[in-house]
Amino acid sequence: MIHVADVQRSIDFYGQLGFELGNTFKNEDGVLCWAWVQRNRAQIMFSLTGRPLNAGAQDAMFYMYVPNVAAYREALLARGVAVGELTYPFWSESGEFRIDDPDGWTWQVSNTGETTSSKAVTGT
Repeated sequence: MIHVADVQRSIDFYGQLGFELGNTFKNEDGVLCWAWVQRNRAQIMFSLTGRPLNAGAQDAMFYMYVPNVAAYREALLARGVAVGELTYPFWSESGEFRIDDPDGWTWQVSNTGETTSSKAVTGT
């Protein structure tokens, strides 16, 4: 569960990453204050916070694994999602890139381990 400034904004943002809405909760005033989304086996809950968030100081990083990092990155770019450059560190031969959500939570997108870097580049 992560704290967010706007639950609907988080639902919309993570929807662009391929997460599907599972459930929501509104408080007695009708304010959307909790949601649950999922993508494959990954599940995230959003909880509305009443305190200011410091986007530059979020102390957690999440990893998302996809079969084809380059293709997923291109699909996100096509949807207008701001993503980092594709890099090829030794621990991720098929590449990885970073996404920062609207509240400053960081996602590193890496490969499931099903391909090598040459396959990711050629798309085979």
